[in-house]
Amino acid sequence: MDIPKQRPQRTEIIDVAVIREEGTNGDREMAAALVRAGFKVWDITMQDLVTGKANLDRYRGVIFPGGFSYADVLGSAKGWSASILFNDRVKRQFAHFFSRPDTFSLGVCNGCQLMALIGWVGAATPPEDGDKDVTPDVVLEHNLSERFECRWSTVKIEKSKAIMLKGMEGSSFGVWVAHGEGRFAFKSKSIYRQLVKENLVALRYVDDNNQPTEVYPMNPNGSIEGLAGICSPDGRHLAMMPHPERCEQMFQWPYMPRDWLQYQNSPWQKMFYNAYEWCCNVKFHTVYY
Repeated sequence: MDIPKQRPQRTEIIDVAVIREEGTNGDREMAAALVRAGFKVWDITMQDLVTGKANLDRYRGVIFPGGFSYADVLGSAKGWSASILFNDRVKRQFAHFFSRPDTFSLGVCNGCQLMALIGWVGAATPPEDGDKDVTPDVVLEHNLSERFECRWSTVKIEKSKAIMLKGMEGSSFGVWVAHGEGRFAFKSKSIYRQLVKENLVALRYVDDNNQPTEVYPMNPNGSIEGLAGICSPDGRHLAMMPHPERCEQMFQWPYMPRDWLQYQNSPWQKMFYNAYEWCCNVKFHTVYY
């Protein structure tokens, strides 16, 4: 893939919400990456949604950034997911956003863990009305190293349905990882195989031979076949453990090929450009205020 040199030459105003909860710490760099791609970014807290101060109906994108919501008490993203699933009005609001064909979402690290728990990624599709219980078929478990891993890992972008990774298939490059519970675990092996068959596997950790690996430290958590990210069946919703927003500018890289010194944007900026272009090309159906 070509490294993007400038943002798309479009002027449309596309509103996206970066949603944070107590303990979220990756919202600022995520907002910066989105602004550089052309989005109008809104800082939204879960309390804003609970009180009705904000409503997801006005946004084209919802971003769940990384961090340690509620200090990972009872498990990663458990408290965050509870604030959605155990509030009927908020739960229905998220379900409506998920089902709208003009929306996209990205969950990174803690946001990835959240998207798994609320059923936005995996083989099953959450109920559109938000009235039924969500039973996730994939969760993120503790790293096999039994420690928090913060390192520069290499991932390969797979051919998948993920709209944000369009045109990036087959590329391999470094990305920051920072998590203690990043190992994808499925209710059954058949669910994972279904994701592979339907091209819902978005990224994998690879070794020095560019092959998917479960070997530490190239694979920081031990996920099956190097799994690092998955998407929804329609490709609009992407959940990944690595942090592209922390390395979408070249100065954020610890090292790079010498001929890349000429670039300001890193290859990861393309996924944010892709999201903006997709929103420009897909009609915004309805606005509620």
